[in-house]
Amino acid sequence: MSRLADNKQQPVINLRPGGRGGPGAMGMPKEKPKNVKASLGRILTYIGKNKNLLFAMLAVMLIATLLNIIAPSLQAKAIDSITFTEEHPIVDLEELVKWLAVMGGVYLVSAVMSYFQNIFAAKLSQYTVRIMRKDLFARISRLPISYMDTHKHGDIMSRMTNDVENVSNSVSQSLGSLVSGIIMLIGCFTMMLIYSWQLTLISMITIVLTLFVSRNLSKLMRKYFPMQQAKLGQLNGQIEEAVSGYKTVKAYTREKRVCEDFNKTSDELRNIGIKAQILGGSMGPCMNCIGNIGFLLIAAFGGWFAIEGIISIGTIQAFITYSKQFTRPINEIANQYAQLQSALAGAERVFEIMDAEPEIDNGNEPFEIENVEGDINFKDVQFSYVEGEPVLTDFDLWVESGQKIAIVGATGSGKTTVINLLTRFYDIDGGSITLDGQDIMSIPKDKLRGSIGMVLQDTVIFTGTIADNIRYGRIDATDEEVIEAAKLARVHDFASKLADGYDTVLTEGGSNLSQGQRQLIAIARAVLADPKILILDEATSSIDTRTEMHIQAAMIALMKGRTSLIIAHRLSTIRDADKIVVLGGGKVIEAGDHEELLAKRGAYFNLYQSQFAGIAT
Repeated sequence: MSRLADNKQQPVINLRPGGRGGPGAMGMPKEKPKNVKASLGRILTYIGKNKNLLFAMLAVMLIATLLNIIAPSLQAKAIDSITFTEEHPIVDLEELVKWLAVMGGVYLVSAVMSYFQNIFAAKLSQYTVRIMRKDLFARISRLPISYMDTHKHGDIMSRMTNDVENVSNSVSQSLGSLVSGIIMLIGCFTMMLIYSWQLTLISMITIVLTLFVSRNLSKLMRKYFPMQQAKLGQLNGQIEEAVSGYKTVKAYTREKRVCEDFNKTSDELRNIGIKAQILGGSMGPCMNCIGNIGFLLIAAFGGWFAIEGIISIGTIQAFITYSKQFTRPINEIANQYAQLQSALAGAERVFEIMDAEPEIDNGNEPFEIENVEGDINFKDVQFSYVEGEPVLTDFDLWVESGQKIAIVGATGSGKTTVINLLTRFYDIDGGSITLDGQDIMSIPKDKLRGSIGMVLQDTVIFTGTIADNIRYGRIDATDEEVIEAAKLARVHDFASKLADGYDTVLTEGGSNLSQGQRQLIAIARAVLADPKILILDEATSSIDTRTEMHIQAAMIALMKGRTSLIIAHRLSTIRDADKIVVLGGGKVIEAGDHEELLAKRGAYFNLYQSQFAGIAT
């Protein structure tokens, strides 16, 4: 236990597939038209949160761009220092050396500014997506259970990773090009007008052609890049499901079927990706071709103007360079358009989650966990996961403080739904649920859930040590309290025999422990939490009968003085319950203790007989 005291931080939560009692996972969300303006505006808002980096990048970018705009005019002056006579060229050496020296200084400073621009762009990109990831994860943590039950977890994780990374790449690579491109366009256009308005008009022919081609190609690309991102999220969802359900896939020998489904989605992603990338890649060559046509026109007309004495040879050189610099930002934007489209599609998917309604907590009345007695009353409760398909109708249940109530019934009878409503994972459609006479809708959710301890059938083990996982029940618990809870839940029996004891690091999902050991840790977690109300949802379903007998005393001690709700399929575990409630048709159809219900020879008797009829024979 030497390192136990240093491991009191809350373990990292890994998103895992689950959601019992809900309507089940639905497919990919339907594709919506891209709102480029809104998505771009929100990205710029995130970029603007790092003002110092943004201003620093813009400053060095402005200097570098202005120097690049000045450079061609220096080239023209250097060339014009060489004049030609009928016999031989005449070189003004002093003038030539001066302008070459100035050009060297300009290019050197420009290179230094470009270096710092890349540094600031990289930092700005990472800081921006860090804030975006933080906001996205914070929103995910506040989403209602119903959202997780109706969206593929792999797709949600894809938005956190792939889509945010696309935004990061766009910020680091495209933002600088866009800003410097605008400055370059304005500066070069101004210099072109100064040197020759005639050549400027000729070059505008290619600009019109550029805008026409880029506009039409852009329309096609906007169709495929959102589809590509959505299909990538679907593929990640399939991967996540296949990995998390690996044992089930193996057990039912469905490897071939899983591979076929994966390959089908992968092929669809490939086909969409090919179309998107071809369209994205075609933009650059088209722009380069148009640019080369422009150079040809400028060279031809520029030579004619030089012969006529309208402009000098240096002016032709400067104008060709300015024309190239004028079209280069357009070409760069065109070449990066595919990435911009991918980034905007990813950003839109990220913002879809950010715009999802968070879990609403309308509880604002005073409530103290320490004063909870545990008197629970369900009155005329109506509830359905899907409108028109009721799960509970006119449901009534009264649980007195300190009672141990067992809830049984056929699969789909609503047992887990009762727990979901009590904890406000879902809210009722009608009726009321009260805790100690207070409507739970008026109780703050954190306090309501803080008074309830749960041990679920789907045991969740977080990445961390055994001690970390037990301490999840109460983060500020001491080492001694952790060990005491472990002893009560029989975790100490196997943890103390491990090489690192309670500091044994558990792999993802606790796969280096047996299912029964993982469930014992979940029970120890509930013991440590010391809740006022205890919920056991098939808490011993993965524990063998002998181990279950060993922890019965601990479970009885844990439930003593607490209101306990036990959901059980194994009826042998609930014989000593104060009251057994049988659900059917969305309501309570029988209630009483074990002997009373057997004597009635009703629904409970039939359930009991179905489990134990073969034992006598």
